[in-house]
Amino acid sequence: MTITSPHLGSSADSWTDARLLYALEEVVEQELNRHLKVAKDWMPHEYVPFSDARNFPGIFEDGEAWEKGQSPVTDIGRIALVVNLLTEDNLPSYHHEIASLFGRDGAWGTWVHRWTAEEGRHGIVMRDYLLASRAVDPDQLEQFRMAHMSEGFESDNRHSMLHSVAYVAFQELATRISHRNTGHQSGDPVCDRMLSRIATDENLHMVFYRNLLKAAFELAPDLTMQAVRDVVVNFRMPGHGMPGFERAAAQMAIGEVYNMRIHHDDVLQPVLRFLKVLEIDGLGPEGLKAQEELGFFMGGLDAEASKFDEKLAARKARMAARGA
Repeated sequence: MTITSPHLGSSADSWTDARLLYALEEVVEQELNRHLKVAKDWMPHEYVPFSDARNFPGIFEDGEAWEKGQSPVTDIGRIALVVNLLTEDNLPSYHHEIASLFGRDGAWGTWVHRWTAEEGRHGIVMRDYLLASRAVDPDQLEQFRMAHMSEGFESDNRHSMLHSVAYVAFQELATRISHRNTGHQSGDPVCDRMLSRIATDENLHMVFYRNLLKAAFELAPDLTMQAVRDVVVNFRMPGHGMPGFERAAAQMAIGEVYNMRIHHDDVLQPVLRFLKVLEIDGLGPEGLKAQEELGFFMGGLDAEASKFDEKLAARKARMAARGA
């Protein structure tokens, strides 16, 4: 089957990844041009307190060993900063994934390279900050980086262009929220400003993919609904394979950097509401089934998040009582 002009009436069977990439090319170009107009270049070195830096042991005779008390960063801030940086460190693998899926030509290719360049700044500024401010053990950080990158990365959604677009629409917002909350919990205004700058970039990336997802709903509503359902139900952050991720994620949840309530309220709901995903009508049987399952899942997640909220509130009360 061939189609010369993709349109709303196209059957689900006609939408291969190649046809969807072609059909969305114009939207990608429009979103790329919009992004380039609103995105602001910034210099990583402007956010790093280099005047606080001093030598670590090594080739320098005056090297000073790292100690936890050398930085004002809180324990939860330190944990989240390491998780966030290790996530950014896997950029080569992310670039390979999306370049292989979206291609390196035309508007798609231009976006892939621009996105990679912007994301690269995030890893640069975070590592420079952590080392200059002595916020983390540099030896352990490097050991974690080597272990994490040596494992590589394979996206859960590499089998489908629509699934990949849906995933990054949510994941970019999740990353923005994680960076923003890490800054708020870090205890260091310099760190907070740096992560706020990074969060601004991540939000623009989210807008790009969210708007692309909106166009996909207009072209292939049933397939896009199924992709969104699958991604939301099975969502996990790209850094899930890093050393000690589960323990760090639990600590970040308790520290209110990222948990079920934040995931539901600040990541999933904003994208779903903007796209009016649960209000779309005219779906076929499979699309309608996916929409209903998505609604049920969101209701269940909200209930689970409420249980977590209660446990967190009880924990805070116990900690306050002990402090008193």
